[in-house]
Amino acid sequence: MLAKIKAFWRAIRQLSGADAYERYLLHQVKHHPDKTPLTKAEFFKQWQDEKWAGIKRCC
Repeated sequence: MLAKIKAFWRAIRQLSGADAYERYLLHQVKHHPDKTPLTKAEFFKQWQDEKWAGIKRCC
């Protein structure tokens, strides 16, 4: 039962983006070990800037 709850919680975190920084750190270690990763604050600032840059409308 506990394993199912943990799996469900992991899925919710992934769908909501709550684990984005953790996934970023894993990617950095695996693919860019020579570079210093962003701090959590820097990561989310960059993510927000990219998300809201430019025109965001359908028409």
